[in-house]
Amino acid sequence: MSLAKPILLVGAGALGSSILKGFRIAGHVAPSDMMILDLKPGDEAQAYAADGARLNPQPDVWIEAKTIILAVKPQGWHAVAQILNGNIADDAALISVMAGVTTAQLGQAFAGHPIARVMPTTGVATGKGVASLYGASDAALEAARGVFAPMAQTVEFSDEGQINSATAVSGSGPAYVYAFVRALEKAGKAAGLSTSHARDLARGTLISAARLLDETGEEPDALIKKVASPGGTTEAALNVLCKPGEGLDELIVASVEAARSRSESLG
Repeated sequence: MSLAKPILLVGAGALGSSILKGFRIAGHVAPSDMMILDLKPGDEAQAYAADGARLNPQPDVWIEAKTIILAVKPQGWHAVAQILNGNIADDAALISVMAGVTTAQLGQAFAGHPIARVMPTTGVATGKGVASLYGASDAALEAARGVFAPMAQTVEFSDEGQINSATAVSGSGPAYVYAFVRALEKAGKAAGLSTSHARDLARGTLISAARLLDETGEEPDALIKKVASPGGTTEAALNVLCKPGEGLDELIVASVEAARSRSESLG
């Protein structure tokens, strides 16, 4: 697995900044390997610039980039393509982390370039994210691996259509988890806990449960059975939370479908 450098990151918002943080933790990309384009660079982009990255360099140096990461809003990618065209190397690999924009669409704007689509979680910022990968060519897929494998568990798809589903499950998934924690905190306060106790218990429970799921490799049903004794408090809660036909399963299915449908429409 190799990664051609320098790297040009276009867009250093929430996801772009998470990628930069992941580079620091994983150590496979140094600030001096980076060029960053962003109209309103945030703290992470500024920190990279202080450590040697080129922040908003002139177009005549963009051609040095061997790998380009497109991390702008999907609605604005056409304008970005117009700016980049004619200013980047013909053999530069393009990696899009934009939801909904297909490699065919990108290929029309960036003809001849290896193009990959990746949907990472913002957890790449910790060096332990998840990233769904699709490459329109072997060279594109290799470039995507080089960027994300050191800082994420990668899942590779041979059918690009599945990237929209992966976006709905994984790319958007952290927000579902945070929403659940928020709801659990609210429930704790409604049950009489103080704000700080509800916060600590809800967040600590999520973290410890996720660690157990990760370290044991057991299926969720098996772990549920270890907590939910017959006739006990957990079973009483699950009878409400997972009520057939109107419980958590149905709500999550509907939520993922809404996200998948939106992903398809963004291109």
